[in-house]
Order: sequence, then structure tokens, then C-alpha cells
Amino acid sequence: FGSICTNLAWTGWMMGAGALRGPDPREMAKSDCVVVWGTNAVVTQVNVMTHAIKARKERGAKIVVIDVYENATMKQADLGLVLKPGTDGALACAVMHVLFRDGMADRAYLEKYTDDPHGLEAHLQTRTPQWAAAITGLSLDEIEAFARLVGTTKKTYFRLGYGFSRQRNGSVNMHAAASIAAVTGCWQYEGGGAFHSNSGIFKLNQELLEGTRMRDPAVRHLDHSRIGPVLTGAEDALYGGPPVTALLIQNTNPVNVAPEQRLVKQGFLRDDLFSCVHEQFMTDTAKLADVVLPATMFLEHDDVYKGGGNQHITLGPKLIDPPEGPRSNHFVIEELGKRLGVGDRPGFGMTEQQHIDIILGKRGLGSFSSLKEQKWLDLQPDFEAAHFIDGFGHADGKFRFRADWTGQAAPNRPPKSMGLFGPVASLPEFPDHVDLIEVADAAHPFRLVTSPARNFLNSTFSETPVSKAKEGRPELLLHPHDAAAYGLANGDRVEIGNTRGEVVLHARLFDGLKRGVVVAEGIWPNSAHERGEGINVLTGADAPAPYGGAAFHDNKVWLRPAK
Repeated sequence: FGSICTNLAWTGWMMGAGALRGPDPREMAKSDCVVVWGTNAVVTQVNVMTHAIKARKERGAKIVVIDVYENATMKQADLGLVLKPGTDGALACAVMHVLFRDGMADRAYLEKYTDDPHGLEAHLQTRTPQWAAAITGLSLDEIEAFARLVGTTKKTYFRLGYGFSRQRNGSVNMHAAASIAAVTGCWQYEGGGAFHSNSGIFKLNQELLEGTRMRDPAVRHLDHSRIGPVLTGAEDALYGGPPVTALLIQNTNPVNVAPEQRLVKQGFLRDDLFSCVHEQFMTDTAKLADVVLPATMFLEHDDVYKGGGNQHITLGPKLIDPPEGPRSNHFVIEELGKRLGVGDRPGFGMTEQQHIDIILGKRGLGSFSSLKEQKWLDLQPDFEAAHFIDGFGHADGKFRFRADWTGQAAPNRPPKSMGLFGPVASLPEFPDHVDLIEVADAAHPFRLVTSPARNFLNSTFSETPVSKAKEGRPELLLHPHDAAAYGLANGDRVEIGNTRGEVVLHARLFDGLKRGVVVAEGIWPNSAHERGEGINVLTGADAPAPYGGAAFHDNKVWLRPAK
């Protein structure tokens, strides 16, 4: 198992644009309006804020931030919109309704670059700001002001993050938000357009590294976000195959970060499961392993890095020798290859630097030595490709408002005919809001979001003393009026739960979110919580439509003072 990834955001983006690329992130500095939607960029995307603040200082640009609570990024906003979790699609539809209603839609662009603008306009007739206000919790004035700003500002740059896609309707939300840029036609302008990820621009040939020619199509690819059901024998998670009886885990910490923690632990504690964890820290997962192998740190081995939020390939050369014991991922895989009788196959018997030479060389990007001298490579496509001036990534070159959710390819997944993911038939044809989320009810009146803390970008950071000292302890952000209704004061112990389990945290009264919404920033080690169980006890491991992914921010919970 490797790291958890979400298909929800990528699928929604690809449904519209058809390719994982977009305007140069540095163009935000040339924008007149930067919309930061569903990502706490001050915490997780420092480059975004660098460019956005530059645009404000040099151009007087407006910064809009859309999220479910007033986080560090929203404090930088000229217009901050705090909406209810899972309702971003409703906001996007209301904005597009206003754009058509008030003559701010770029009809010439729509006719040339989109598949069915007339069908979209007709669909949006009933998606009014009044309709969206009731769903999102935003005011009519907020929705109208946002629509007017992006409709009258041609150089608007939409930076669309992962946060709002980590709902069961996340793909729909992403598709709807990306569609706004097509209605305004802001793609045409430098400093305009929409951006989610540049992952599709790198095109590195890793065939030899990954041994793709030796890959057996009969071997299953199991969903890491469903490791709990996988290890406890759920037939749909195993795709009808036999149980998993051995694990090698590198670069992830599922006993802390995967949904439905009680299932995950139950699976790891099976007597018939052998688990080996290759890790830098004694994580929650390593503590439950049969064998723990120490891993090198990032400065102790050669590697090459790329990131979806920018356009650079960066070399990470080995700078120091590790202490005695730790070995790199590459070393472990090489040694396993020898013992499993495949060490003589293509790709084995090579150093990390030799692999990097091949990966770069096949792409015409030089070698390890040349990259070490250059330090990084800028692979940003030219303006026409990045802004889809020559057409979007679909065969007809059109941005698709009319979605075919069954036609989008899902990487490393079984055939779509197996029907192992959520109800695809319930996904809308046009951008919309759909209540596939865990809607609050009488038994579970609160919606829980598990956002990243400022000092815990991932669970590795929670192993460092400085980060833990800055964060203090696991807390629950709770609206003061909700706290008063339950007789809770600041700092009180509060228990939250649902059918998956329950967790105790300390209340932090905070009026920067909607009533009925609670936020647990993390991710803290399980041991940091009173009962040794972390926040992912409460998150679900079901596979949302159309192709799975982890809906970490989509949980209904009850709340009460802790005994």
C-alpha cells in the first residue's frame, strides 16, 4: 500500500476540462481577482498566497476565499464566503445563474468552447441565489456579490483545491466550480481561468521503474482509502478475490489516516495477517506491525519530485549518509526482488541515479547530473495549451457541461461494469447540488469536517515535537451558540460520535463557522486522544460515485459533554 489519494476531485475536473493542466499558477500574480476555493492555502499552498498577495499589492486585485470555516487563508480575503460542507455545487450553480441572468456570460466563448451552453442555461433557471442560500447558509447578498465580482472581472483566476471535493458529492462540486470559468470565458486571459492540478503535464516515463511490462492484469489494485473493509474481508472491497494475508507498507500511516479506524485496527490485529512497515517514525501503523524496517529521511537518498500545485520537477539529491540501520524504499524493493527471484528482470539491479537518468532521458529532460546542476525544471505548457485555447482535453475540444459520469476512466480500478462504487445514476447530467452527503438528522445534528491543522500537513508532522507543541491538543471548533445549547464552555471535554464510533476532544468556541458545523483540525496521532482513538474513527470508508476516494470531510455526528 502507498499513500491515500482521492479520485473525487480529479474525476470532477476531468469531466469538464478533460486534461489535468491549467493556467500557470504564477499567473495569479497577474490576476485582478483570485478565488481560492476549498484549500487553506496559507497552510498547504504557500505559492498560491505568494502570487495572490503580489496581485493585490501591485494590481489592486481582490482575493476571494470559499471554505467551510474562517481559517488562516480566509483572514487574507477581501470577500470570505463560509458555507455549509458539501454545498459548493449549489453556490457554483447560483453564480452561473446570475451570470446568465445579468448578461455577464461570455456567449461567444460558450458557443466556441463548450458542449451545451443552452442546455446549461435552461437547467440553471431554477438554481437561483434564493435556492442556493437555503442550501449553503450564505446570504443572498454574498452570492450576488461574488457572482458580480467574477462576472465583471475578466482576469479571474480560480484556484480549486481538494477540500471541497472530499465529500460524497465531491466530483459534482468540482465539475460545477470549474464550469464557472467556462461561463465567464476567463480562460482567454492571462491571469484568468481555473486550475486544480498540473499533474498531467509531467508525462514522465516510469515504465522501467514500475515494471509495467511485467504487470499481471489479473492482480487486483485495492483501494487504500478502504483498507479497513479490505482487511476485514468485505467482498466489495476485495473485488470478489481472496483475503489479504500480508502487507508491505511504505510512505503511509493507515492506522491513523485511513477512514473507519476501528475496522482498520481490527484488520491489523488479525492473527493470520503478516504486516511489515518501512517507516521513518514509530507511527500508529508501525506499532501494530509484525516487522518494522527503519527508512531513510529525504536528505539521505536520491530522488526526484514533482507537485500537482506547480509546474516544476525538482531534484532531491542525497546530501548526508543515514545512521546505521535506515534504508531507502529503493533498497528494500531491490532486496525483495532478489529474494523473490525477479532480481534479474528489467529495472532491477540499478541505482536510484540510474533510474532518474532513464526517467529524465526518455522525456528529453537531461540526466541526474544535469538536473543537479540546474536544480529544477519548469515544464509549464505554453499559454495556448495551458488555457485550452486550442481546445479542451476531450476529443471534440469542448468543455463539457453535460457530464457522462460512466465514461470517465478510473485509474487502477476494476471494470466499471462491476458497479462497486456509489450510485452513478444519481449524479446529475449538468452542474448541480446533490444530497449524496451525510446530511445532518435528528440523531446526528452536526456535520463534521476534518481539516488539516496549520502544523500538521500530514501525519509525519505530528511526530515532530515543535509541531505538536504549536498545536497543543486535539480540539473541536464549535460555534458558541451550539456550545451554549449543550452547556459547554471553552476547553470543556466534548464527545462526538456516529454509528462508526466516538471520540473525545476539547471544545474551542469559534464563531467562524455555520451553526451545526464542527471542525476537528489534525491529524493527531491516535495516542494524543484520551481513548487512543483518533478522528478517523468517525470518517466513512464507503466508495463514493463515480470511482471512489476518501470523503474525509463528509460526516454526520452527535455531540454531548464527555462523561
